[in-house]
Amino acid sequence: MSVRTARSLEQAIQKSISLQPYVQKVAVSINRQMLKENAFGYIELEGRMITAEVEINFEGAVVRARLQYDADKNYPMMSLF
Repeated sequence: MSVRTARSLEQAIQKSISLQPYVQKVAVSINRQMLKENAFGYIELEGRMITAEVEINFEGAVVRARLQYDADKNYPMMSLF
């Protein structure tokens, strides 16, 4: 991946998540500030770089979840909101 392709990767991830049953909304963003090229000139995507939000509606029950990097835990955490 590269900084130039980050937007298309966000869109591809969004589209793939939206194919799952009961998904109503999805938003994915890649933190551009974390994108650093390695010695070979490309960027390795890591979970800590991604923020994703999804809204699921199953038989009228709506759930919203977020995947977001938690700097204190140094780990991407999922939460409901």
